[in-house]
Amino acid sequence: MNREYPSAALERAVNEFASLPGIGRKTALRLVLHLLARPDREVAEFGHVLETLKQDIRYCRVCHNISDTDVCGICSNPRRDSSVVCVVENVQDVMAVESTMQFKGLYHVLGGVISPMNGIGPSDLQIAGLVERVEAGGVKEVILALSPTMEGDTTNFFISRKLAHTGVRISVIAKGVAVGNNLEYADEVSLGRSIIDRVEYK
Repeated sequence: MNREYPSAALERAVNEFASLPGIGRKTALRLVLHLLARPDREVAEFGHVLETLKQDIRYCRVCHNISDTDVCGICSNPRRDSSVVCVVENVQDVMAVESTMQFKGLYHVLGGVISPMNGIGPSDLQIAGLVERVEAGGVKEVILALSPTMEGDTTNFFISRKLAHTGVRISVIAKGVAVGNNLEYADEVSLGRSIIDRVEYK
């Protein structure tokens, strides 16, 4: 047991919390001590939610967003514009765009971006599914809303080549999001404006 901790159980809990992104050991210790101070029933409920998370979460078979059902609430909403599909890197980006309340179309979550340095190629992403959606008809515009990084630009280029034969309009979000930034960290006003002011991809 590490002398820094008076209990092996405490140390194990701190190690688990510290394994989460953005959580250092000091923050992990504060979280664990907070849980210890909460009533047993609340801690049990907290543990139950985490335990069943992977079992209860589904991924929409249309757009691959997180969902409670086979088709997510956005894809099944008749008030959404199904002719416009916004392509994003991950689920957090869907939440970021939705928070702007400026986009009324549908989404397609790639599950990442092309990154040879990290061993991620086109076949590791949901690009083939996007091409199938467009080829099936009904989609008039595809908005490439990937983070303005080198990997994001590479993915934009690859997707545009894959969709070239369909004749669909391809646009990208305007430069309201600083180059190199992740979409999920952009403020709502800048992100919303960048979607409204989107430009044709060239």
